[in-house]
Amino acid sequence: MKVRILLFTALTTLLSPKIQAQQFPYKNSTLPTERRVSDLLGRMTVEEKVGQLSKLLGWDMYEKQGKQVGVSDKLRKAVKEQHIGLLWATLRADPWTQKTLVNGLTPTEAARATNAIQRYMLDSTRLGIPLLLSEEAPHGHMAIGATVFPTAIGQASTWNPDLIQRMASTIAQETYAVGGKNGYGPVLDLARDPRWSRTEETYGEDPYLIGQMGSAMIRGFQGEKLGQQDKIIGTLKHFVAYAAPDGGHNGESVSFGERSLRQYFLPPFERAVKSGAGSVMTAYNSIDGIPCSANPWLLKDILRKDWGFKGFVVSDLLSISGLNGGHATAATAAEAASQSIHAGLDVDLSGSGYGPNLLQAVQQGLVEPAVLDTAVARVLRMKFKLGLFDRPYVEEKLVAQKVATAQNRSVARQVARESIILLKNEQNILPLSKSLKRIAVIGPNADNGYNQLGDYTAPQAEGKVQTVLTGIRSALGKGTQVDYVKGCAIRDTANSNISAAVAAAEQADVVILVLGGSSARDFKTSYQATGAANVDPNTVSDMESGEGFDRVSLDMMGDQLKLMKVIRATGKPLVLVTIMGRPLNLNWASEHVPAIVNAWYPGQEGGLAIADVLFGNYNPAGRLPISVPRAVGQLPVHYNHTKPKHHDYVEMSAKPLYAFGYGLSYSKFEYSNLQVGLTEGAADFVCTVSFDVENKGPVTGDEVAQLYVVDEVSSVVTPIMQLKQFARKNIGAGKKESYSFQLTKEDLKLWNANQEWKTEKGKFKLLVGTSSDDIRLKGEMELTKDY
Repeated sequence: MKVRILLFTALTTLLSPKIQAQQFPYKNSTLPTERRVSDLLGRMTVEEKVGQLSKLLGWDMYEKQGKQVGVSDKLRKAVKEQHIGLLWATLRADPWTQKTLVNGLTPTEAARATNAIQRYMLDSTRLGIPLLLSEEAPHGHMAIGATVFPTAIGQASTWNPDLIQRMASTIAQETYAVGGKNGYGPVLDLARDPRWSRTEETYGEDPYLIGQMGSAMIRGFQGEKLGQQDKIIGTLKHFVAYAAPDGGHNGESVSFGERSLRQYFLPPFERAVKSGAGSVMTAYNSIDGIPCSANPWLLKDILRKDWGFKGFVVSDLLSISGLNGGHATAATAAEAASQSIHAGLDVDLSGSGYGPNLLQAVQQGLVEPAVLDTAVARVLRMKFKLGLFDRPYVEEKLVAQKVATAQNRSVARQVARESIILLKNEQNILPLSKSLKRIAVIGPNADNGYNQLGDYTAPQAEGKVQTVLTGIRSALGKGTQVDYVKGCAIRDTANSNISAAVAAAEQADVVILVLGGSSARDFKTSYQATGAANVDPNTVSDMESGEGFDRVSLDMMGDQLKLMKVIRATGKPLVLVTIMGRPLNLNWASEHVPAIVNAWYPGQEGGLAIADVLFGNYNPAGRLPISVPRAVGQLPVHYNHTKPKHHDYVEMSAKPLYAFGYGLSYSKFEYSNLQVGLTEGAADFVCTVSFDVENKGPVTGDEVAQLYVVDEVSSVVTPIMQLKQFARKNIGAGKKESYSFQLTKEDLKLWNANQEWKTEKGKFKLLVGTSSDDIRLKGEMELTKDY
C-alpha cells in the first residue's frame, strides 16, 4: 500500500505540475510582493522571461460561436511558442481589426472572453502566470457597448480636472468590468502643429494644462492604490515630443533642445508619473538623432532616476522594429532589441520587436541576464500589485451594472457640455428661442454619429449616438418644425446637394450649420501595420483627421466653405457648429457668421450637449486649449512662445484668430480687487494671488479664471507669458466669487545655463484674465534671492 501511495504521488506530481505550483511562494498572497516576484523569476526559463515582455495584438485571441466565447488556436500557439505575458486591444473593434457589431463582443461576451483567456493561462501553462490585458481607453474603452466620451482636446476644453478625474474613473470601471487592467491614455503630447493627424488625442498646447488633465486621468484610472476594484493602471503616451514633428508628419523627427524638453514637453509626464502612473509608452519619433524607444537618457535618467518611476515602459506598436527599419540605428532585429532593452524599454507592443529577436540577443551575449531580469521583474511586479494572481477573473453577471449605464451617459453628457466653446455670439443671437416655428439643420456633421466620436472608437449600435439633429429635436416641442439637409460631405464633392440646403434655409427662421472634420474610420480605408490610416487619393471618405491623416492645409475640405457661403447669402440668422479634431480655418466664418460654437468631437452624448448650449439649457464655458491659427504660415502659433514678441507678417497679424484660453459665455464677468502677498523663506516662498469675479449677466455661468506669469529678466530666454494656475467656478447671476492661487519656487523654476533647476530672483508680472489675450488684472512680485 505504501509503495502504491508513493507511486501515485510521484505520477501526480509529474502529470500535474499545477498541483506542485500551488505550494510555491509566488502563489502565496500573504507574502510581500518583492518576495513573490523573486521567487517566480527564479523559476522561469530564459524563454519564459523573454515571453513575459511580449505584448501581442489580442483581438484574434478569442473565438466566438453564437453566444459561446473561448480561446483561439492563435492564443494557444502564442502561449506555447512565445510564452507571452501581455495582450493589447483584445476587446478592440474597428475597421482595422475587422471586428464589427456582428463578430465582435458585447460587454458580457467580452468578460467571458477575458475569463476564458485567463483560465487557460492559469490551468494550461507550466507556471500559471496570468496575462495583463491592455486596452485603448483615451476617451472611453474602445470596445463595443462602452460609453464614448469627448476626445482629449474636448476634455481639455473643460478646464475642469475634477470632472476629467470622474470621467476617467468611469472609463476604468467599464474597462475593469470586462477584464482590462491597463488603459492606454492619457496622451500628454504638446500639440504644437495642428497639421499633425493626432491633435484630437492631446490636451492642447500648454504644459501646465496638460499636466493637470493628465494627472486627473491617472487619479481617476488608478484610485488610491494599485489593485483596487474598478480601477486600472494608465499608460502615458507618447514619451516624448511626439506631437510636434517636422512638417506635421506623424512619427517623424523633432527638433528641440534639452531646455525645451525639460521646460515644456517633459513636465506633463513628470506630473502624471508622480501621480502614480503605472506605465509609460515610448514615442515613434527620434529626438536629436536618438529614437525615443532606444533613449537611455529619457528612460533611465529622466524617468526612473529623476522622477522615481516604478512601473514598466512599453514600446509603441512596432517601434522597436523601427530601429532596424525607418530609423536605421540597428543593423539587425537582435541589435534593435538589445538597444531598446538596454535603454530601459521593458515591454514590446507587437511581439515582433522582442520575442525571438530578444532571445537571440540574449543567446549571443548582446543582452546581459540581469538586464532581462530587471525588465521581467517590472512586469511581474505590476501583475502582483494589480491582484492578477489572486483575482484573475471578473464577474460576468455584474457587467451590465458597470458598463454603459445611465449614470455613465450622464457623465459623458456633462463632459461634452463643459467642453463646448462659444467662439462668437454677435448681437446675442444665442441662446436660441425654443418657440421658433421652423429651424433648418444643415451640414455633413449634423446627423452623422461616427463623425462626432473621433479616432479610437468602436462601432456603435443604431441609435446610441445622439447627433446634433437628434439633440435639437429632443430639445424642442412639437410646435417647431426641424428640417434636415446634409448639403455636402466632409471631403467628397460628387454628391453635394447645396440647392436643397439653400431651399431649406430660405424656409427657416434660423439655420444651424454643422461643419468641420472627421476621424471616423471606415472599412474602405486601408491601414498600416501600426494601425495608422493610409491616405488614398482614390478613396474619398469623410476622414480628414485621425492617426495617419496629416494635413498640408487647415481649410475645411470638400464643398463645406461653399455651402457656408451660400447659406449665409440667404440672409437667415445663422449659427455655425464645428465638430472637428483639430483647429480648422475659421477666417471667413469669423468675419461673416454671427454665431460660432465649437464642440470638437463631443462623444456619444454630444448632440444633446450641443442642443443644451444652443437653446440656453446650459451656459457655455469651455476654453480653447490650443490656439486657432489664421494660416498655416503662422505655425507654430502657440501663445507661450519664447521671447521676443512676434511682429506681424506682411499679409496678416501674427496673432492667432482665437487665442489659447479663449471662450465666451452667455454671462458677462468683471474682475476686481487683485491682492498679491509674498512671504519668502529660507528654502522656498509663497506668493498668494487673490481676486474677485462678479457675474454681471442675467444667468448663472461658469468662469475659468487664468493666472499667467512673465519672468521679466532671466538668465535664459523664457516665454512671453506662461499659464501657472486656473480655476473654473460657477457664479450665480449678480453674484461674486473669490479666487485664490498660490505660487512657489516649483511654479517659477527654469533650467538654467548650468543645467540645473533654479528659481531666480527678480521681478515677475502676474497677469489674471479670461484668456491669454484678455488680461483683466495686472500685478507683480519681486523675489530678493534665488531658490
